Amino acid sequence: MSSESSNVEKPHCEHVLFVECGFGNDSHGQIPTKAAVRACRNAIEFNSIPSINRLVPGGYDALKLDIILAIPPKYQAGLDLEAVAKVFPYGETKFTIQDGGMVAPSGIAIDSLGDKNDDMVVVCCSVTVGY
Repeated sequence: MSSESSNVEKPHCEHVLFVECGFGNDSHGQIPTKAAVRACRNAIEFNSIPSINRLVPGGYDALKLDIILAIPPKYQAGLDLEAVAKVFPYGETKFTIQDGGMVAPSGIAIDSLGDKNDDMVVVCCSVTVGY
């Protein structure tokens, strides 16, 4: 049995070291970037990988990160991926955006906090680290 590989995209991370998940929300202001930044920080904030220079040819600069963000469809257009990428101190980032996350009522809309409504925007995140 043979497989046709010409139409298959090469994976960004050929060698996966670990996968972490996180979530973040913006309770006021309905800013998906703020929720996505919080989700990414939640996914990686407690990790330390001091052996990268021994494990990965090229060290930290050669790391690749595949980030999947699940965002409510009505808030995807407002996402600033450049701002989200700044969460990651090293490595080449590749983002995939998919429908998901959640819109939940915060229970209050506060004009001084930039609320347009009482939506609380929740973003889910998966970060695959490899090379």
